[in-house]
Amino acid sequence: MPSIEATVRAAEGLHARPASLFVQAAKKAKVPVTISMGDSEPVSAASMLRVLTLGAKCGDTVTLSAEGEGAEEALAELAKVLAEVE
Repeated sequence: MPSIEATVRAAEGLHARPASLFVQAAKKAKVPVTISMGDSEPVSAASMLRVLTLGAKCGDTVTLSAEGEGAEEALAELAKVLAEVE
């Protein structure tokens, strides 16, 4: 299963607007994507509530994982969203 590490760049972390933009992008992915932080269990990247429960702050590293055709492209796009959302 492909995975990628990404850094949260939004000043407020994955809360409110940045989390919403990330979840919207995850919902558009053609494959299911999970997100985890540290030793936490992976959660659906398409679930606003689950993404918020990670408590990811600015500078935190998260792990994105996906499986299926187009997984690597989806992961790259979502990592880009995390890097660019302010």
